[in-house]
Amino acid sequence: MDNRIYGYARVSTREQNEDRQLEALIRFGVPEQNIIIDKASGKDTEREGYQYLKRQILRKGDTLVIKELDRLSRNKADIKRELEEFKAAGVRVKILDIPTTLTDFPPDQAWILEMINSILIEVLGSIAENERNKIRSRQREGIEAAKKRDVKFGRPAKPLPDNWQEVLAEVHSGKIKPVEAIRELGISRSCYYRLYNK
Repeated sequence: MDNRIYGYARVSTREQNEDRQLEALIRFGVPEQNIIIDKASGKDTEREGYQYLKRQILRKGDTLVIKELDRLSRNKADIKRELEEFKAAGVRVKILDIPTTLTDFPPDQAWILEMINSILIEVLGSIAENERNKIRSRQREGIEAAKKRDVKFGRPAKPLPDNWQEVLAEVHSGKIKPVEAIRELGISRSCYYRLYNK
């Protein structure tokens, strides 16, 4: 059976568009039906499409094409591990933004290409990881700044039932049990105890 070529594209959120990556992959010669797309973070490699591609589709002799190194992951250790796994499985990885990965060297000079690629991947992997760390740092700073402005996160608190104080007084005095209070208030058990323990 002929060796096949596949493409992989990833964007971090559903709002982002993968068209730029798809165009580059198709222009390179990847059939559109052979491109797997994930809309998920690059914090690790546990993504549905990517794992399906790795475990169910790619086999020895196939080629995987990606637009940029950080489409695999934004974690340097993950990137290196994934590339090593592909190499061990006999799958060639071509990265459009690293032209040396697209080159075919004579077998006796392949070690030169491998050395160049290793250096480039080390550098670009570090940049990808650093970029992710910067994003996380900005998110933390944004959350801290919002908290200082008294911005509330999460669901807005539900208002207390109108008869809350009266029913609570009856529970405290022993006139009614919590189960009766819950029924009288018309709220769930978890909501009652959450409000009760506030």
